Amino acid sequence: MHICKTIDEFRNFRHTVSEKKVIFVPTMGALHEGHGSLVQMARRLAGSSGVVATSIFVNPTQFGPNEDFHKYPRPFEQDVANLIRWEADVIFSPSPEEMYPAGSATSIDPGPLGNVLEGAIRPGHFKGVCTVVAKLLGIVEPAAMILGQKDFQQQRILRQMITDLNMPVELITAPTARESDGLAMSSRNRYLSSDQRARATAIYRALCHAQNQYHSGIRDSAVLQAGMIEQITQAGLEVQYALACDPETLVPYTGIVGAPCVLLIAAKLGTTRLIDNVLIS
Repeated sequence: MHICKTIDEFRNFRHTVSEKKVIFVPTMGALHEGHGSLVQMARRLAGSSGVVATSIFVNPTQFGPNEDFHKYPRPFEQDVANLIRWEADVIFSPSPEEMYPAGSATSIDPGPLGNVLEGAIRPGHFKGVCTVVAKLLGIVEPAAMILGQKDFQQQRILRQMITDLNMPVELITAPTARESDGLAMSSRNRYLSSDQRARATAIYRALCHAQNQYHSGIRDSAVLQAGMIEQITQAGLEVQYALACDPETLVPYTGIVGAPCVLLIAAKLGTTRLIDNVLIS
């Protein structure tokens, strides 16, 4: 396992594998088996002769002033052990000062997709995401990058960025990794009490309920959304949005819901925000 703390260190490593296929999995650390599924997918795609590159970087520019940047867990040694177990080859783990040296002033505007849903609740979040991912792609130079579907809006925005900026990388979206009771795996699940953890499963139940309604012929967006909201609020969660949206534009359907469709939920349990989605094609 190679661990690179600076851009120069990683570029020196990258030079030694310049002829090999590199598959990249970016993370903010606090890794769980959901990350593991992405790294293991990268291993399969890279093959025995390729390179699985990962990053561990808690990006300050995507956190708002009242968010949990300083509290975000950073169990680096445990993360390294997990990445070895999942057969990654290299970790790029820079400091904020390495990624954003004094005088840094350039950022990437995510466009209209960055101003809705999560972007409306967390202003500036996707500008930070796009900027750091563009930097990482320029440093790592992978053939492909793997992201999870749980952060649906994020992968949609980054796909648009890659297209718009003619970046020579394929973006692969992997299915959401879930616990046995359906809860989407997330680093923030560790903030939940045992009672909150049990109630959080209402999010996936609400998505499945709406999905089943859709497949049974119910296509009224108001009915689908009301059903999701009812299930979530009955479990004591605070709904921030529960919508049926076009998966390309992220515009909520009004009236009849077409196909494809993505059901998107964001809800709070105490101070912890949880998001999840189900894609209907």
